[in-house]
Amino acid sequence: MTSATKTTPSVAPRRAVLSDPGYQAFAILRVGFTVAPILFGLDKFANLLVDWPAYLAPWIDDVVPGSAQAAMYAVGVVEIVAGLAVALAPRFGGWLVAGWLAGIIVNLLTIPGYYDIALRDFGLLLGAVALARLARRYHGERRPH
Repeated sequence: MTSATKTTPSVAPRRAVLSDPGYQAFAILRVGFTVAPILFGLDKFANLLVDWPAYLAPWIDDVVPGSAQAAMYAVGVVEIVAGLAVALAPRFGGWLVAGWLAGIIVNLLTIPGYYDIALRDFGLLLGAVALARLARRYHGERRPH
């Protein structure tokens, strides 16, 4: 064998990885948890999707300095960073998003009438944990084990 054969994976192993349902799940979750936090983070500055300050629990608004909208600007920055972390380092980024979602859930559970959104975010938290776990196997991998 030549050294090129040893260092360059062939087309067949790449196809095997791409056809692996586990890898496909990892790729879907990675794209979703990259794009969604970035878009939601950007919208914290525009409030096009919803009036984001309404989602901040009053007790948190009392604790953080400034207005609820100013707090949403900070939230937007964190969400953008979390999305970028998933794109660049999904093993870390998945856990970062999961932790962030846990904080959002606590916030929402303290606002009457937002329990359905908290439940939805719990489902997203599970997806972020699944991404982090799948990233241990698939991130940076060139061929199947």
